Amino acid sequence: MATTTAAYGTWPSPVDAGLTAAHDGRPDHLGAVGDELWWTEPRPTEGGRRALVRRRADGTEESVLPAPWNVRSRVLEYGGLPWAAADRPVGGPLVVFCHLPDQRLYVHEPDAAPGGAPRPLTPLSPVGEGLRWADPVIHQDRGEVWCVLEEYTGPAPADVRRVLVAVPLDGSAAEDREAVRELSDERHRFVTGPRLSPDGRRAAWIAWDHPRMPWDGTEVLLAEVGPDGTFRDARTVAGGTAESIPQVGWDTAGRLLLVSDRTGWWNLYRADIGTDGGLGRQTALCPRAEEFGGALWRTGLTWFTPLENGLIAVVHGKGTTALGILDPERGTLADAAGPWTDWAPTLTAHGTRVVGVAAGPRTSYEIVELDTRTGRARVVGARHADAVDPAHYTAPRLRTFPGPGGREIHAHVHPPHHPGFTGPEGELPPYVIRAHGGPTGHAPLVLDLEVTYFTSRGIGVAVVDYGGSTGYGREYRERLREQWGVVDVEDCAAVATALAAEGTADPARLAVRGGSAGGFTTAASLATTDVYACGTIVYPVLDLRAWATGETHDFESRYVDGLVGPLDEMPARYKERSPIEHVDRITVPFLLLQGLADVICPPAQAERFLARAAGRGVPHAYLAFEGEGHGFREADTMVRALEAELSLYAKTFGVDRDDVPELEYRT
Repeated sequence: MATTTAAYGTWPSPVDAGLTAAHDGRPDHLGAVGDELWWTEPRPTEGGRRALVRRRADGTEESVLPAPWNVRSRVLEYGGLPWAAADRPVGGPLVVFCHLPDQRLYVHEPDAAPGGAPRPLTPLSPVGEGLRWADPVIHQDRGEVWCVLEEYTGPAPADVRRVLVAVPLDGSAAEDREAVRELSDERHRFVTGPRLSPDGRRAAWIAWDHPRMPWDGTEVLLAEVGPDGTFRDARTVAGGTAESIPQVGWDTAGRLLLVSDRTGWWNLYRADIGTDGGLGRQTALCPRAEEFGGALWRTGLTWFTPLENGLIAVVHGKGTTALGILDPERGTLADAAGPWTDWAPTLTAHGTRVVGVAAGPRTSYEIVELDTRTGRARVVGARHADAVDPAHYTAPRLRTFPGPGGREIHAHVHPPHHPGFTGPEGELPPYVIRAHGGPTGHAPLVLDLEVTYFTSRGIGVAVVDYGGSTGYGREYRERLREQWGVVDVEDCAAVATALAAEGTADPARLAVRGGSAGGFTTAASLATTDVYACGTIVYPVLDLRAWATGETHDFESRYVDGLVGPLDEMPARYKERSPIEHVDRITVPFLLLQGLADVICPPAQAERFLARAAGRGVPHAYLAFEGEGHGFREADTMVRALEAELSLYAKTFGVDRDDVPELEYRT
C-alpha cells in the first residue's frame, strides 16, 4: 500500500471519538450458572449502564435484564461483585443483583417469569448515602443471600459501617432493615464477603482498618458457622499490618487458600486448619518473583479459583499477566497459549474448564475458556471484533527506562502508526505521556482504542507504570510511600525526556495526561517541571489537605497517610505537594475534565483550582459533565472529552485539524 507523507498529528483516521466511546470498558464479574456463563458488560450508548449478560449453552448471548436495569454496586464507591445466581433444577436460574440508582438488592427469575419485573430484597435507606450491597452468595438451603453491607449512619463520608449480613430471599427485608441478619460481631472498617468451607462449618473473609489500604496490610478472619448461620469465635489467622492478602478461599479438601505478599510478591499459599481452629502448616504452592494477586480496589476480585480435580487456575505474571493451571502437589504451572497479555481478576470454573476475561495488544477484552484436559483456549463470549481495519493498530513495545538514582521505570510505548501515512523525514512526532490512576494500579498492555485514536493520527503515546505501580512486587509499590508527587512525577518526566533524547519524540511537543491519581500527577507535573507543552487533567486530586480532611469518600480518606505522610505530622508537605498551591507555576495550556457527580475527586477541587488559574494569562479549558462520577460512562461524555483532548494537542502542537470542535480557552 502506497503511503502519503504528512505532518505528524495531521493524519486522517477512521478511529473517531464515537467509535472509541462505543467500545469503552470491558466485561467483568464473570460467573458460571449451571452450563451457562454470566457477566456484566458496559453499555456506553445506553446511558452508561452495566448490563447483566448470559451466554447460553448453545453459545447465544442475551441480556438478563432490559434497560434501564444497571447492575453495579457502589460499595467502596469503586464497587464490587454486584450479582450472584443459583442454578435450579426447576424454574431456571435465580439471580440476585444490585441496581445502581437505588443500590437495593433485587431478586429475579428470568426463565420462570419471562418479562416479569425483579423484586426488591432490601430497603431504601433513610440516612445519608444509603444501604449498599456487594459480593453476594446465594445459600438456597438457608433461604438467604450472604454479602457485604455498607451502611451509612449519617451525612458525612466517614459516617459508615461495613458488616457481613444475611438477606432473606423471601423479600421480608424489602421494607425492614431489622430483617437483615448480621453474621458476625467482629468489627472492622472494611470487609470482603465471607467464603464458606466445602463442609459448611467455617467461613473466612478479609478485613482491614484505617489508615491502611488493602495493599498495605489485611487480615484473614476465620469463624465457625453455627446451626443458626451466625459466625462464632471469629479470630485473625493470617496477615497483619505489613502483609497484604487480597483473596482467600477454599480447596475441595477444605484447606484454606490465600494470596499473600509476605515475601515481597503476591504468591499463593495453602493452609491446613488446626485442631484449635487456627491455621496449621502454610505451604507456598508456586513461589516465584511474580504476582499471583493484585490491589484490592473492589470486593469480590478473584486471581485464583480451584477446580474439582484439585488443580487451581491462577492469574499471574510480572507487568503482564497470564492464565495458568497450577498443580499444587507438584508445584508445576502451565499457561494458556494465546495472544492475551492481560487477564482481569475475575475467574470462574465449571468442571474441567476455566473461564476468564482477557485482552491483548490487538484484541479488546473478551471471555476466554481454557479446557484443562486439552490445554486449548478459545473465545466463548464478548468476542473481539475489529471496529476498523487492524492495520491501523500500533505495535506497542514494553520498555524499561532508567530513572533518578538508577531505578528502573516500566512503560509501554505506542508509536504513531497509520497504514497509509508516514511523517516527513527529519520530523519527530509529538507524544502524550499517560499516568494511570490509583496510584496503586497499573496500565495493562492491551488494545485501547483511546490510544489508537491518537496514534492513528500521528501522535505517539507512552503509558508509564511509575514507581508505586502494581505488577512488579511490593518493593516497586513502596517506592511511592510518602513520595506521591515526587516519584511519579520524576518517572513520567524521565520517560518523556528519554524518548526525546533517543530521537523517538519531539522534545518541544510532549504532553502529559492522567485521570484521578493520574490527574494529580499530571497537574503536579505541569507545576513542577518544564518537560511538557500542555496537559490533560481528568477528575483529579488537586488539594491534598482537603482530600485528607473529608473531601473524598471513606475508603481512600486515609490513603494519603501512606502516600504523603500523616497530615498532623507534616502539614507543610501537604501544601508543598498540592497542585492547587502552585497554580502560578503552570505556564502551559491545560484541559480540565470533571464529572459533577464525582464523590471521590469532587468538582469543588477543580473549581478552586480554576479560580486560582483565572487571570494569569495561561490558556486553559474546563469541561464539566452533569451526572458523571469518577470515570466517564456515557458515550456523549466520552466523545466530547476525547475530542477536546485532541483539540488541545492540535492547538498546542501547531497541527491543523478540522475534524474536532475547537476548544474555548479561558486565560
